[in-house]
Amino acid sequence: MSAGILSLIVIGLGVLGYFLGRGRALSLATATGRKLHSLPGYYGQSVALFTAVPALLLMAAWLFLQPVLIDSRVNAMIPDSVIPEGGARSLVMADVRRIADGLDAMMADGGISENELDQMRADITNIRSRLANVGVALGSDVPVAVFDAAKEMRQSSKTGALAMTIAVLVLTLGAGGWTLMRINTDLRARNISENFVKALLIGASLVAILTTVGIVSSLLFETINFFKIYPAKDFFFSTVWNPQFRGGSDLGILPLLWGTFYVSLVALLVAVPVGLMIAIYLAEYASKHVRSVAKPAIEVLAGIPTIVYGLFALITVGPFLRDYIAEPLGLGSSSSSVLTAGLVMGIMLIPFVSSLSDDIINAVPQSMRDGSYGLGATQSETIKQVVLPAALPGVVGAVLLAASRAIGETMIVVMGAGAAAKLGLNPFEAMTTVTVKIVSQLTGDTEFASPETLVAFALGLTLFVFTLGLNILALYIVRKYREQYE
Repeated sequence: MSAGILSLIVIGLGVLGYFLGRGRALSLATATGRKLHSLPGYYGQSVALFTAVPALLLMAAWLFLQPVLIDSRVNAMIPDSVIPEGGARSLVMADVRRIADGLDAMMADGGISENELDQMRADITNIRSRLANVGVALGSDVPVAVFDAAKEMRQSSKTGALAMTIAVLVLTLGAGGWTLMRINTDLRARNISENFVKALLIGASLVAILTTVGIVSSLLFETINFFKIYPAKDFFFSTVWNPQFRGGSDLGILPLLWGTFYVSLVALLVAVPVGLMIAIYLAEYASKHVRSVAKPAIEVLAGIPTIVYGLFALITVGPFLRDYIAEPLGLGSSSSSVLTAGLVMGIMLIPFVSSLSDDIINAVPQSMRDGSYGLGATQSETIKQVVLPAALPGVVGAVLLAASRAIGETMIVVMGAGAAAKLGLNPFEAMTTVTVKIVSQLTGDTEFASPETLVAFALGLTLFVFTLGLNILALYIVRKYREQYE
């Protein structure tokens, strides 16, 4: 039984438990002539919660742990002799998973039985042809040990799914029946229901924290593994980025940091002045009608997918800068450049700066403006000498948050700035950023344990530290220097 169907069954039993619990509470009150402690709905809620929630949590944990345990068990079955020279065990495991999926497809189509599968074990060529018939292509000969591992993976997955179904249904019926039998007129059903919901809310609140801990932990552990096989000194201070994937790689982060800083700087030079002027106009000069139209129209920019911005950079902005500025001035001949990515990314960041700055400027009380006007100041003088100084901490925080967004951008840089890791000042040259190299290092059939792959985690942790620092600085500035108005 699939997890989706099982979830629907559990939820359906929970709904049924609600009506059974509510009906039992009403019938007990009628039979005994005693007043219920709680409203009848709370009795139904308690039965429904105990029926569905523990079973769904068990199923979620089972679905998370089962693949890990099966992979560990199957991985131990693969001898080192079947791993190709220079290859990785992870690639062999990928073949095992594909074969297991193919066996499932053959069994589902009714073209092969368990007995036939055992008889065909030695005839790997026949197995390969049958797998090809269901769309599973393998790039090399399949050793018998790999086929046995795939068969074990399929059988373990099938057994685990059956065991999960039984365990979840038993827990659902058991917990629901136990809660239903506990119902009586003195049962504090409202307290049980509210405490259960409170526990669920606390658990939901912990999801974000646990997710952050999981992300940082995965980055940290893999980064430690990377520094065990590649010197940290060379990583942080080398000016050469040249992964070879065959040894002798130079993995210095400085060219990537420079590219990230350069592209982000160009983007902020575009987004901050334009976004701030938009915010000042909408907050101080625009009429209500203009503001009601202009602000949503500007914020549409924030909803455009970054791949669309990347296509705009690749097809329109890059060729324009190359043909009309870079080539006539002799500064470059490529449409991929820092300026291309920076300009397009700056356009993307405009609504981030303008919306936050607009809200901050509007938060400045009208009494400060009226006092400035009472002293004889003009509207422009009031904006420059009263409104903007009062809103400056919040504006700085908005700029730093926009900078964090710029540092983490990938698609625009891939399509607009290229993939050349180098140090340079010419904005019409192609460069790259940390995020682009994280993607490229994790793409392809490379050995996971190699430094060329593990370096992606070191890059990710470095980028995480930089963006976290910017966010902390933004919060510090906003909290320390913001004005509290009544």
